[in-house]
Amino acid sequence: MTNALIVYTSLTGNTEEIADILAESLKDLGVDVTVKNCIEADPADYLDYDICLVGTYTYGTDGDLPDEIVDFYEDLADEDLSGKVFGAFGSGDTFYEKFCQSALDFDEQFEKTGAIRGSKPVLVDLNAEEEDVLAIEKFAKEVLTKAEES
Repeated sequence: MTNALIVYTSLTGNTEEIADILAESLKDLGVDVTVKNCIEADPADYLDYDICLVGTYTYGTDGDLPDEIVDFYEDLADEDLSGKVFGAFGSGDTFYEKFCQSALDFDEQFEKTGAIRGSKPVLVDLNAEEEDVLAIEKFAKEVLTKAEES
């Protein structure tokens, strides 16, 4: 059975909600899913999973990573995740110029690990609306398909 680890950080609950929707979507596709808050996770945890997913919010005008996920981000670059499939997702506010920059930063960071991009990042404006749920479900199908091909 294909398995997935979703690591996330959330300030307002929006990114946690996206992680939960993604977890349910993957479970519906037959994937064994583990969800962890970033403060309880280490990038080396991904070594035990086929699909490596991360979700983060982007807050403020500069688009910097949230403080609580910086160490995870930096340590991720040191992992060799060759053969794994990755995906990034996040919430942000289109009011800011750097919309969901932190999720895009993780997408780039995962590339350094040798993992294969399963799907382009899912970027959600504030909280997940109906069209976002559809995009999350599509994202889940794409990462699973890529994992099955690998």
